Amino acid sequence: MPQSDSTNNLKQALSERILVLDGAMGTTIRSYGLREADARGERFAEAEKDLLNNGDILSLTRPEVIGDIHRRFFEAGADICETNTFSATGIAQSEFFTEDPRERGGRKDPDFYQGILENAFLNDLAWEMNVSSARVCREWADRVANATGRKRYVAGAVGPLTVSLTNSPDPDDHAFRVVTFDQVLAAYKHQIRALIEGGCDILMIETIFDSLNAKAAVVAAQEVFDESGQRLPLILSAAVGMGGETMISAQRVEAFWNAFAHAKPLAIGLNCSLGPDLMRPHLEELSACATTHVSCYPNAGLPNPLAPTGFDLEPPHMREYLAEFARSGLLNLAGGCCGNTPDHIAAIAAGVANIAPREVPGYE
Repeated sequence: MPQSDSTNNLKQALSERILVLDGAMGTTIRSYGLREADARGERFAEAEKDLLNNGDILSLTRPEVIGDIHRRFFEAGADICETNTFSATGIAQSEFFTEDPRERGGRKDPDFYQGILENAFLNDLAWEMNVSSARVCREWADRVANATGRKRYVAGAVGPLTVSLTNSPDPDDHAFRVVTFDQVLAAYKHQIRALIEGGCDILMIETIFDSLNAKAAVVAAQEVFDESGQRLPLILSAAVGMGGETMISAQRVEAFWNAFAHAKPLAIGLNCSLGPDLMRPHLEELSACATTHVSCYPNAGLPNPLAPTGFDLEPPHMREYLAEFARSGLLNLAGGCCGNTPDHIAAIAAGVANIAPREVPGYE
């Protein structure tokens, strides 16, 4: 498939400078002081479960808030903002809109999730969430680009789901899985089709804690590309523990790269889970083995409920860490995850602004 002008522009920009990613949607949402009624709006006023922690629902009930967050991150210097779709699949949304069978002595299993996949309400909700979120982000990407003369990009955020394909939750049946690969694949294909419909430039499969879930997302993307004739660049980003292993599948960083190199991602990287100090050795390992661009958007330190954002590091700290990563030749894309506000992103953007991007060995 021929590459789009947007993809060619993105690759050209990556060859010239370190691109800046946005910060934490959830952290920034909390700064608006929204309440349960705001999340519900009139449309979901009668929902049986609380929705305030369902940040993706705000793309439908408070789109002006989500749009304002995108505006602030773009104006802070982000080249790429992610859509507000981290949990915008029927599988993830079922946590908010269906009864948990475990409350009545049952269990979640493939039969349960097959019902979720066939649930018209959840399918329609997931589609609308993704299309609407992408369009809100697209609007502000284009507005800020027109105002500043610099192209901005929309990355469709594809989160890790609330289920695992790798691990069994049943200590007496290690072969048991709550969901099948094909079910996860179907949920991701539905999401990815909607993100493309909404106008994304990139697909970002992120916060990967289970590599098998991410494999399903990559297969979903490739199948949708083949079916639609439209191909978007992929960015893959893993959440790793202290030892540099993905949280559930326990792949070390080099194994993670080897598992996904075949997909020829535009970039591969690390996000969430750790602050920049603890993430650095794992980023260094990834940078040494990856033959594509490398991204990094760490948390603003480790969680601290007494800090204003819930995390300790302030904008100057994140600037110092990410600038050091850049000077060490480890970065092509830099941003922030949990605890990183627009002020943090402005500081990171300033810190990496005049530093050459990491050289990519063998990149085509």
